[in-house]
Parts: sequence; structure tokens; C-alpha cells
Amino acid sequence: MKTNLFKFFIAVTISLSLNACTNQQKNDTLREALSQYFLIGTAMNTPQILEMDSLGNNIILTHFNAVTAENCMKSEVIQPAEGQFDFSLSDKFVDFAQKNNLAAIGHTLIWHSQTPEWFFKDAHGKDVSREVLIERIRKHIFTVMERYKGRIHGWDVVNEAIEEDGSWRKSKFFEILGREYVSQAFHFAQQADPDAELYYNDFNMASPGRRQGVIEMVREIQNKGLRIDGIGMQGHIHLGYPDINEFEKSMIAFSELGVKVMITEMDINMLPFPNFAEGADVGYRAQYDPVFNPYPEGLPDSAYQQLHNRYLDFFKLFLKHRSFVTRVTLWGVTDGQSWLNNWPIHGRTNYPLLFDRNHKAKPVVQAIIDEANKMKKQ
Repeated sequence: MKTNLFKFFIAVTISLSLNACTNQQKNDTLREALSQYFLIGTAMNTPQILEMDSLGNNIILTHFNAVTAENCMKSEVIQPAEGQFDFSLSDKFVDFAQKNNLAAIGHTLIWHSQTPEWFFKDAHGKDVSREVLIERIRKHIFTVMERYKGRIHGWDVVNEAIEEDGSWRKSKFFEILGREYVSQAFHFAQQADPDAELYYNDFNMASPGRRQGVIEMVREIQNKGLRIDGIGMQGHIHLGYPDINEFEKSMIAFSELGVKVMITEMDINMLPFPNFAEGADVGYRAQYDPVFNPYPEGLPDSAYQQLHNRYLDFFKLFLKHRSFVTRVTLWGVTDGQSWLNNWPIHGRTNYPLLFDRNHKAKPVVQAIIDEANKMKKQ
């Protein structure tokens, strides 16, 4: 009898230990810690989409439950010439997301940058008419969205239409169509896939001018009876900018429009600029100078702590507003793949993401997990 009781005790102890280990392992991933509050996502580059980056893909499948197409769904890639669509990479992106039960985010349908020049020109090189451009927008949106209908969780329908001061960006879309191009894009997107979420996405959203400009634009769309489901606040953050209180003001202001709020494209730039360029204007470029690449061999402890504190402060903010924040997406998996190594100065060594160049989680990952788990106990 004693032997049987002893064996039973050992079996129960092992079982409890295994369960504890399993729960600890589950709680030690971003996706498990954060999933009851919001989606946690990352952008996928080409090697990851092609499943050639096994270490990066392992991080994606372990820590994230949403993925965004970093480049392969931008119009210059997906329709480089009129009527010639290339879905080879975007198909693989959607397949990867679907087979791994990840929410796929399409990025982006209409954007002034990385749009091929033909989109705005006729056979003689002159600007197309209003009617031609509307039809090209319609065809592009319908062709892309209908291909992935029912397989994409949400689309960045329009990207970066508003300037820092709240005025409309004088893009070719705006020059030919005026403000109408944004509402036309949302109109076509709503028709093409009524079940997909539709977003507006922009950077420097903590800026009071851009905040007000976006609010007015969204109200204009809503007043036309069109659907806009969410606003993506690009999280291209510096150590000193934006002021987190201003960022929070924008989050709250956007939520009061009755839309979801997402933090998109998040990274923290650790390097100085020759002329301080806030946000993510991809057209900004500067010459290489070693003074602007101060950490080629790694971050000093003091800078590492600043990165840690900055990330944790923002994730605490996102958790605070979990009632309307529905997704937080990092703009890349590891430091080595980040676009910030080459923008605005090519060839620098940056450290903007949650996982380092050796595919190791930075300590702030566990700090974020601990913060989320702490909230579950409250």
C-alpha cells in the first residue's frame, strides 16, 4: 500500500511539474501573454515569407499571432506595370499566415510612395485624367483584395495622406483627384471585401497637427457613409520623440471616432540623425558619417537601458488602453533585418527591435510579458 501511495505521489508531482512548466512556457511568449488584450504582430521580409530564415520564422511562430507584409503587397511590387500583377510573393505570405493561423495584414493598397510612375501617367507621359486615375485605383484595389478575399484580416487601405501640420500631402493622387482619392479608395475596398477590416495608417501621429488632420479626414469618410474600421499609428519612435503623453492623446482622440486603434510599424531608433527627421519619411536621405553610427559593435549598457525603458513605457500605455487597442505590430523580427540600418543613412548598425541579431530576446521582452501577466492577476 505504501509503495502504491508513493508511486501515486510521484506521478502527481511529475504531472504538476510538467503542467507548471507548460504554463510557464506559454506565459513566457508575447502572444500568450498579450493575446487576451490585443494581437501582437510583426512584419515579414522576403526570406521569412519564403521560409528561408528558420530562426526568424521560429520567433514569429513562437511570439506573434499577426503578420504584416513588409513590402510584397506595395503597388510597385504587386503591379509594376499596368495590368501586370505579380502575386508570387504575396501568395506565399498569405499561405504562410493561413497555415500557421496568423492574422494577415495587407500593407498597403494606396500610398504615394513606392507606387510606380505609370499609375499617374498616360502613353505620352502626361498626368492622366481624373476618370482614368479613379479607374486605376478601382482596378488595383479590386484585383488585389478579391484575390485574398476571406484570407486577409485587415488592409491598410490608404497610407500617409496627411502632413505634419494637418494639411493634405500633395501627392500625385491628391494633385489629380484632391481629397476624393481617400474616400474613393475606402469605397472600393468596402465593395471588394466587405468582411475585411479597413484601416488608415500614418506616422508621427502624436503630432497635434497631424492628429487633427487625420480626425477631420476620418470624419469626412464617415460622413459619406463609408466604413473605416481602424487607425494605424505607426510606432516609429525615437528615444526622445514623441512625447508619450502626446501619443496617448492621439490614441484617445482616435478612439473617440468610434474606430479601433492599432500601433503599427513599431521600432525604436537608437541612432542620431544629421538633421533631426522625426517619424518615417522614406524619401529623407543623408550621407554616411561615423559620428552618426556610434554603436557599430553593440549598445553600451546605458543606451540598452534607455531602449528597455522606452519599450516598456509604451507597452504599459498600450495595455492601459486595451479597451480600444486591437493590435501592436513590430516592424521586423530582429535588429539585423530592420530598415533602420539603412535609413536615412545607409550602412549603420541599429538596435530598434525586440530580438537582437543573434535571434535572442532582449530582456524587455520578458518585462513586457511580466507586465501583461501582472494585469491578469488584478
